[in-house]
Amino acid sequence: MKKIFYTFSILLFNICFSQQKQDFTLASPNGKIKVNIEISEKITWSVLHEKDLILTPSSVSMTLDLNEVLGKNASLLNSKREKVNTTFPSPFYKKSNVKNLYNLLVLNFKNDFSIEYRAFDDGVAYRFITKKKKDITVKAEEVSLNFDQDYNTLIPYVRDLRNPKDPYISSFEAQYENKKISEFSKDTLAFLPFLIDFKNRKKAVFLEANLEDYPGLFVTNTKSKSGFEARFSRYPLKETNGGFNNINLLITERADYLVKTKGSRTFPWRAIVISENDAELANNDMIQKLSEPTKIKDLSWIKPGKVAWDWWNDWNIYNIDFKAGINTQTYQYYIDFASKNKVEYVVLDEGWSLEDNIMKHNPNVDLEALIAYGKERNVGVILWSSWMALTKNTAEIFKNYADLGIKGFKVDFLDRDDAKMVNSVYDIAQKAADHKLLLDFHGMYKPTGIQRTFPNILNFEGVKGLENNKWTPNDDVPLYDCSIPFIRMMAGPMDYTPGAMRNATKSEFKPSHSNPVSQGTRSHQLALYTIFEAPLQMMADSPTAYMKEQESTDFIAKIPTVFDETVALDGEVGKFVSIARKKANVWYLGAITNWDSREITIDFSFLEKDKKYEAEILSDGLNADKAANDYKRETVTVDSTTKLKYRMASGGGIAMIVK
Repeated sequence: MKKIFYTFSILLFNICFSQQKQDFTLASPNGKIKVNIEISEKITWSVLHEKDLILTPSSVSMTLDLNEVLGKNASLLNSKREKVNTTFPSPFYKKSNVKNLYNLLVLNFKNDFSIEYRAFDDGVAYRFITKKKKDITVKAEEVSLNFDQDYNTLIPYVRDLRNPKDPYISSFEAQYENKKISEFSKDTLAFLPFLIDFKNRKKAVFLEANLEDYPGLFVTNTKSKSGFEARFSRYPLKETNGGFNNINLLITERADYLVKTKGSRTFPWRAIVISENDAELANNDMIQKLSEPTKIKDLSWIKPGKVAWDWWNDWNIYNIDFKAGINTQTYQYYIDFASKNKVEYVVLDEGWSLEDNIMKHNPNVDLEALIAYGKERNVGVILWSSWMALTKNTAEIFKNYADLGIKGFKVDFLDRDDAKMVNSVYDIAQKAADHKLLLDFHGMYKPTGIQRTFPNILNFEGVKGLENNKWTPNDDVPLYDCSIPFIRMMAGPMDYTPGAMRNATKSEFKPSHSNPVSQGTRSHQLALYTIFEAPLQMMADSPTAYMKEQESTDFIAKIPTVFDETVALDGEVGKFVSIARKKANVWYLGAITNWDSREITIDFSFLEKDKKYEAEILSDGLNADKAANDYKRETVTVDSTTKLKYRMASGGGIAMIVK
């Protein structure tokens, strides 16, 4: 009897101990941000920025097979703290080096799992780590975001008509809804990144990073409408052709789990970036800091650059003696244009091959002749492919076209980020690197850090760019342009495809397939080449249009696509933004506004002191309010003490090269 009583007492003690509340605090290096972790029946975290509560206690957990819940009644073994202050190179980014300064806390629990927290001066992040000996099945993950007030949000909803019954099919293209947390649309999902507007001018952007062998995170409203909770697409079991031209794989059956994966691994980061003023958001490195270093040893073959693009302008070249279209002569014309204007690449978009079999060419396109023609003129050729066609035999396809001399692939119509698709993206990236091929994941896939791990991936879409906007008169494009540098661009580069040479005011914009027009002014378009990050940056308009506007074309051609240094000068989410970037000894500056005309001051204090510079400036012309093509070019001498005032027209901008 005594032995039974003793055993019961020990068991009761262990249960009580395991449920005993334990608190931890992790502060950022500058002390402004504090993460509070509470371990009791659940594990919760909350975040303070100075005296402002960014996140109220929000629970985290991960459910494995056999109903094992990591985070429920967790028993802490020990904790580890560390201070990290390193710098790593980032050769295909908006700066050549990234400083990585943070404080770290790892909580190790029984049942072979840990949670790692990092506190930076600009945000916080956590991730699960498992140390199981056998493979595991992840059934669910709890990610909750709770708030103390009903704050305003800028949030992009999933809106895709290809398979309305499956909300996880998404192009990740959506303008931001400006709504309070409680106004989140019922029975919908939103995707990351999204922004919350707090008091005292503070804002927070919610992101995920290092997404590998795991589905992407969506959010929906909590039942109490005071926050958000995560949703994940379950693993696909059966797929069928569908979507545009039947070149998507739509999911007809899903498993009851998220992923079957290794038992010993790290999971994706759940991150919050916090700003005291909006400009800070336009120059943030959180995704780079949380992502795995490159797996490619030799980076010398990776060449960023601009691309002459055919699709947006509908192959609409003229004043020629041949019929324009998807044919050899048209692409020779594009190559000639690229060579003359020092544009590094041309892309052959859909139509050069069969859509469902890219090993079979369009007979009107002599691919080998075009590769040779481009090589003679120092212009590389990039090929478009649907994801479905490329994955039929990826290694063979890459070897075939790399041997021919192709420089890379623009991969389209992914439209998902379940674990199967994420693994496919990693597989494509590795196989492309094996054959020294560049990648543009244009097809509706958002970046989450793989661009650092595989820097041969130079761009992603996952943005409502110019190609979408050519048909959407009801979209407020300048508003969106002035929002994405603070939100979407934080996740990584954007295949927005700027460069329209036909520009329209708000009242004059009309959709057009073959003569597409941009909303806003010419200077707005020129400024996007500095503002929007894209190591592989498209020139969306036709060579004929660019040759008619040679001064603008010359200006675009001078702007690099990767930089050594970035300075976010000023901005307000949804209203305006101004950014300066440096490459070698030259500075490039872009500023844009929404449909509100506004006066801004360009402060050149980022320049080296006691040195004179010459600034080539293209700004909105006096009549840009009626003729959006109108711009003024001038050359001005500036130094670090200079402050210039400029009025941007409605939907306007300013673009500068300072050297």
